[in-house]
Amino acid sequence: MSQMEIDRVLAQIRSLSTQLGPNAPRPAAAQASGPSEFANILRQGIDQVNQSQQSANQLAGAFARGAPGVELPQVMVQMEKASVSFRALTEVRNRLISAYQDIMNMQM
Repeated sequence: MSQMEIDRVLAQIRSLSTQLGPNAPRPAAAQASGPSEFANILRQGIDQVNQSQQSANQLAGAFARGAPGVELPQVMVQMEKASVSFRALTEVRNRLISAYQDIMNMQM
């Protein structure tokens, strides 16, 4: 993954965290029943990637049907955005798995 793509993912994560706002309720340390803030941010990122994929597929379908106002460059840009966001999500997942494995392999 290039530095530019990593910066884009970090910008998305920062954007999501600012959307939650500083006054968002924070889970107490003793509460283990609810999802953590990190889990919520990760879920929102996954939902955004999914939405981007669906939007690209709908636009490609509209272009294939010959819908007026849908141009090939528009479809290609949307498809590339969806592809980049999916690759970034995959890289985040790979790094999370790697970090988890490193933690699990630590000796106590």
